[in-house]
Amino acid sequence: MSVPSYHAHFRRLLGSSPGQYIKSMRLHEARLLLARQGQTVAEVANTVGYVSTSQFSREFKRHFGKTASEEVRWMKQHLGELPHDHP
Repeated sequence: MSVPSYHAHFRRLLGSSPGQYIKSMRLHEARLLLARQGQTVAEVANTVGYVSTSQFSREFKRHFGKTASEEVRWMKQHLGELPHDHP
């Protein structure tokens, strides 16, 4: 399957390009890490694969409509402390 064909099939099935999908998954993972582990924004950005904290912050705000700090505050107010994952 050619790359353009793969991208077209992917978009048809999931509603976004592969790159957009991966970015979304990384941002959702970061959101959970911020709420659960109390790490800094820079630490979480690095954990989910961002080299630039400022790029992460821009994309987080664009995706969720709030800064990472605002989102964590909202989640803790409305959902309480989220349990940590235990392997």
